[in-house]
Amino acid sequence: MGNSLIINSPYECPTHYWTPKRGGGGLDLVSSRRPAGYEIFDTRHNTHRTESLDLVNQIRGRVDQWRADDYAGITSVTRNLLAHWNDKSARMLPFYFCQLEAIETLIWWTEAPNSYKQGIHLPNDGGEWRRLCSKMATGSGKTTVMAMIITWQVLNALAYPKRNKDFSRAIFIVAPGLTVKERLQVLLPSGPNNYYDEFVLCPNDALRQKLNQAEVLIENWHTLMPLKQSEKSVVKKGAESDKAFCRRVLGKLFNYKDIVVINDEAHHAYRIPADIKVKKDDDFDPEEATRWIEGLDRINKEIRIQKCFDLSATPFAPTGRTNTEQGLFDWILSDFGLNDAIEAGLVKTPRVVVRDGIIPDTSTLKPKLYHLYRDDAVKDDFARRGAEEHEPLPLLVQQAYTLLGADWREAAKLWSDAGHNSPPVMLTVCNKTETAARIEYFFNNGDCHWPELKAPLKTLRVDSKVLEKAEIGESATADKDYEAKLISIIDASPMASDKKDKLLSEKKEQYLREIVDTVGKPDTAGSNLQNVISVAMLSEGWDAKNVTHIMGLRAFTSQLLCEQVIGRGLRRVGYDTETVIGPDGVERQLFTPEYVNIFGVPLSIFQDDSGDGTAPPPPKPSTQIASMLERGNLEIKWPNVLRVDSIIKPKLVVDFNAVLPLKLDPSRIPLSVELAPAIGGATNWDMISEIDLEKLPEEFRLQRLIFKAAQKAFMQTSTGYKGSKEYLAFQLIKIIEEFVKTNKLEIPSIFHQEPLKKRILIALSIDLIVEHLMRYLVEQNEESLELIYDEENPIGSTANMRTWYTTKPCQPTTKSQINNLVVDAAWEAHVANVIESPQMKEVVDAYAKNDHLGFFIYYMWNGSKRKYIPDYLIKLASGKTLLLEVKGQVTEQEEAKWSVTRKLIAAINEQKSFGQWEFEVVTDMAKVQDVLLKHG
Repeated sequence: MGNSLIINSPYECPTHYWTPKRGGGGLDLVSSRRPAGYEIFDTRHNTHRTESLDLVNQIRGRVDQWRADDYAGITSVTRNLLAHWNDKSARMLPFYFCQLEAIETLIWWTEAPNSYKQGIHLPNDGGEWRRLCSKMATGSGKTTVMAMIITWQVLNALAYPKRNKDFSRAIFIVAPGLTVKERLQVLLPSGPNNYYDEFVLCPNDALRQKLNQAEVLIENWHTLMPLKQSEKSVVKKGAESDKAFCRRVLGKLFNYKDIVVINDEAHHAYRIPADIKVKKDDDFDPEEATRWIEGLDRINKEIRIQKCFDLSATPFAPTGRTNTEQGLFDWILSDFGLNDAIEAGLVKTPRVVVRDGIIPDTSTLKPKLYHLYRDDAVKDDFARRGAEEHEPLPLLVQQAYTLLGADWREAAKLWSDAGHNSPPVMLTVCNKTETAARIEYFFNNGDCHWPELKAPLKTLRVDSKVLEKAEIGESATADKDYEAKLISIIDASPMASDKKDKLLSEKKEQYLREIVDTVGKPDTAGSNLQNVISVAMLSEGWDAKNVTHIMGLRAFTSQLLCEQVIGRGLRRVGYDTETVIGPDGVERQLFTPEYVNIFGVPLSIFQDDSGDGTAPPPPKPSTQIASMLERGNLEIKWPNVLRVDSIIKPKLVVDFNAVLPLKLDPSRIPLSVELAPAIGGATNWDMISEIDLEKLPEEFRLQRLIFKAAQKAFMQTSTGYKGSKEYLAFQLIKIIEEFVKTNKLEIPSIFHQEPLKKRILIALSIDLIVEHLMRYLVEQNEESLELIYDEENPIGSTANMRTWYTTKPCQPTTKSQINNLVVDAAWEAHVANVIESPQMKEVVDAYAKNDHLGFFIYYMWNGSKRKYIPDYLIKLASGKTLLLEVKGQVTEQEEAKWSVTRKLIAAINEQKSFGQWEFEVVTDMAKVQDVLLKHG
């Protein structure tokens, strides 16, 4: 099957789907179609559940039967269209299965005999006109389905004028903004580059000519707003009547009755029940939603809406609960969601961070780069007011950009070598405008490690207020500097000079909209862009196909929000296919996978599900923890000891250096990152790819790093320096050069043996080097002990662990006989990640977290016998067995445990029947790798 999540043909009904493995640890393949549903992630109860769309699943069965019965009850016009649309030879590329299913389901609802709909009750939104929703993922061809709806409706209305309750030739299309409105001009039958001709929607020329009699009006929803009274007008007019409103909004369509409405991106359009209070925030404006519907209500009163077709990838409405938990539209007829689109290859596969080599987030136990904004230092820095653009970004964010930028550069080179006209695009979504300005400064003023990303003419910061005004055709407040930036980007673009002059004669809002709208399109204002920074998620109509990297630097409070942001990077670049033998042994033509690599957007975030009156959450899913007999080569054995008596002997360790060294902590500095394809709240650990800075040795030459550090120091000290600036720079270079060469820079020993790794560590820690951190003295206790073995059970083994279940977070293992590792704390996940990392492949043979294994050590404390359970048993390639304890705070009781343990280790080694054993306590996460290498 290959190393891909793509398992279904885009042109056939899906036959398989991925589902998270029971017990965690990857994905299982199910041999059937994925049931319609959506996921709820609940932070309060730490649960993840799938809500089934029972009505959609029921309708699927009815439509399948109706299709098998040769579309009973349909008109001859519709039969002609369906035969033509299902004919794969009628066009260069066949229609996707999801497009045909969406239109067939709408036809079934309208034309099939009632016997096929018996027992089906489709709720409405509470209004007087019928709404029908087709849920289709971004990139699955919604606009084409809209063209099919128009063809079906108009040709039937012309052939059967008396069936005005089913068909209409008057079509009113409502878009969320001007960008989408312009995109939808392909739905005008008489327009150039229309979809009716491009996709050969009509079976013959006669019907195609008839289709030109359609009355199609496309407007953005802002035209549905009530008319504003001019404040300067002397004569005060009354409120606009419904008739005047309809005449103004609909134009020619006002002369028709029973019109059809098509809402594009329909999740913006819903009526909010009176008993629900929904507040405006950055991601939702209740006025926008209600004005859209209010305007359509007025049209319905005057000329009647026969029916309304809603199309959206995320048709959710807020429910008014904390964090606006989203509720799916009740009037959904068909569903082809993001997971389905990934599995059919219609969109890029999102890859999220599964391991980054640093201590995980303490609350979620996920990698820090998985959801950057959850890191306290990042959140506090980006949330504070008054931050100026030149202020340095949080160190973790700089490091994340170095990693993501390294991967972007590799993609840019591959694209250039392949002859692409436009570069791949890195998209950053921020929490607010001040953050966006700082990130723009970070790239354009040289603080970013990669010189290729210091490209002001290829970097666009999207001013959300200007874009919002542009979307509704209004003017924004003048900002000369921002306007100048936009003009410089347009001047540097490969646009033809006449088109360039025409664009520059427009308002500046139009500059921005044109640049955003043409990212990745040859010979346009946006074709050279490689770096887009935005506060909002950009409009839904933004369909740049060349977004390959996404950085999320904001809070993500819902799965919906994650999907909407990631949706900006899902559109495919190409549609090449490859022959793949599927899991059922059938050979199929599948799309070749394309990927979007994502930092900071947690695709499986737990969504808040709190609120009064809700049913209690389902029980937490249990994970099975079991010893795998087939992994017998990973078995670890140990001696069982009954008693350990201890005597405490204090020992003082002093650091005599007059100047305390600066410590670089690799457990907080990501040197490489692993990503895996994600779907349905789970990632496939069998398909991991890596971004590794060590593969770029030329980019981390020591002299360049010293100059960069000196440059940062210079920026901090130059304002108060009275002498020559050149001499200041010279001194700083010499000082930093000497500092890096001396032992004042404390780096784990492995980095001294690997100079490149050391230089990368320095590159990612330049801010810390300039700030000079300090260390403290350490006091330790050493104890003696005496032991007695358990005669009934002298030898323990990982093979003998009984199977048990847990609701705690788990992650799968590959180097342990125990299938899953229970993650109680961030440091535990970090230790396991270090052991499982590719760098430890030749160092560690096997390991086991000491959880339910039955391995413990007795010791005496305060006159009573206690059990000490060490954290990890590790079998090293050197033949040693390492007992590893990780502890943040050292107490006298901890020392009592460890003293007994050291005596136990000495006795084991003296006996020699268990081989050589070692015991290490790590109080510093950075030392884990050092300890393993020291003994391995």
